[in-house]
Amino acid sequence: MKAIVQLLVIMPLMAAGACRESMHPEPASEPTDNAPQAESAKPQAQPSSTEKAPEAPKEVSSDGYQVVRAKTEGDKAAVDIKAPAGWKVVEPPNSPDPHAGKFTLAEAVKGLPAKGALTATITTSLGTLRCNLFDDKAPNTVANFIGLARGLRKFWSGPDHAWVGRPYYDGTTFHRIIPGFMIQGGDIAGDGSGGVFYTIPDEIHPSLKHDHAGQLCMANRGPNTNEAQFFITDAAAPHLDGGYTIFGQCTPEETVYRIARVPQGANNRPITPVVIEKVTIARGGRAATPTASNAPLPKNTVPGVVPPGRAVRADDSSKPAQ
Repeated sequence: MKAIVQLLVIMPLMAAGACRESMHPEPASEPTDNAPQAESAKPQAQPSSTEKAPEAPKEVSSDGYQVVRAKTEGDKAAVDIKAPAGWKVVEPPNSPDPHAGKFTLAEAVKGLPAKGALTATITTSLGTLRCNLFDDKAPNTVANFIGLARGLRKFWSGPDHAWVGRPYYDGTTFHRIIPGFMIQGGDIAGDGSGGVFYTIPDEIHPSLKHDHAGQLCMANRGPNTNEAQFFITDAAAPHLDGGYTIFGQCTPEETVYRIARVPQGANNRPITPVVIEKVTIARGGRAATPTASNAPLPKNTVPGVVPPGRAVRADDSSKPAQ
């Protein structure tokens, strides 16, 4: 008779491929949320032989993850993996990063003119932004951004089941906007939960502070966890100093101001998506001339002041950009 072996499977979210929006710069007035601790399962008395057995309580680990138990004979087992509420399961890479975690500026600018300042033209559905890139102060971050924009730095695509090389940012959106703080984009999933399955370290330059609008910065979920998501400041945010890499400056600020104030719904997400139609990288000469939308700015607005109407934060539970 084969022995019955009981397996205990505790599902760490990231290891199992569970993903949740996590790249969030926090506004100065909003504290970081703490994950609620799950209540321990309570023991139950054994039912009598005539009673119907009650449904077993969900078993959770001390840090709130669901515990899934399965019984198996020999080496065969079927385990039902379920992500906790608010999370979704994504397919992790089945092969190593083809760049082995390294991607240089020289690789990123291959084929561009040898001299001249690097610029990124971000064409959106609400106007065009021209961003000067600080490759002298944040070379690895600029290389990563350019490599993804040009399709040279490969990233893991769950739907394709492969590491792919294509213009990453084209067709993505500014999925989180907070008037008077920042606009956040660069997520292939469109809701902040996406990732490229590699990280690059911070490049905090002492001469750069979050002290004005239009700064191009990396979003992250903690020290040295930069991936592809970025944000552009809508005003000074000194509380972010030391925690987020600044790697460029974008103009016109009027376009950032407009995007930050479109009508939004839950989680600071625009009701009508603000689409990043294309990101174009250039070196030397001029990038496409920055243009703002033909739509007028909201009436009676002053830079840094949130106008009245629907374009305000939807609820207190949202967090600022990653």
